[in-house]
Amino acid sequence: MSAPFATGGCQCGAVRYALDARPVTAEFCHCRMCQRATGQVAAGFLDVDRAAFRWLTPPPANYRSSEKAQRGFCPACGTPLTFDAFGVPTMAVSIGSLDDPNLAPMGGHCGIQSKVRWLRMDDGLPRRKTGEGVSAAPLWADVEQGDA
Repeated sequence: MSAPFATGGCQCGAVRYALDARPVTAEFCHCRMCQRATGQVAAGFLDVDRAAFRWLTPPPANYRSSEKAQRGFCPACGTPLTFDAFGVPTMAVSIGSLDDPNLAPMGGHCGIQSKVRWLRMDDGLPRRKTGEGVSAAPLWADVEQGDA
């Protein structure tokens, strides 16, 4: 197997992963679910094809955060690692867990219906509400815009 495009893992090193191909895109998610799950005002996630992702250690613990997705985290240190929506061909990896977060091809902001008022964004990147403009939009059709 050739060298991976990128590697990453949790803060304590107990959970490690590799990306064997370039990611699809990356976004900051501002929805309430991501805010609560990460304890931040926005969560940075990198979308990757499932076939290009592999665990180098035993996989993390998972928390089913809704009927639509689960989130992977290190059971030892709590680092948020993945967002895995059921029924879509990609999964999301937290940008901050990459060994080199600069590899993330930042594509925009999603879930902006819940963006905190005081956060100023002057990056010029596209912005959309939860479920808008994505192939997985039907997955999010019944999610209330303030609680995605």
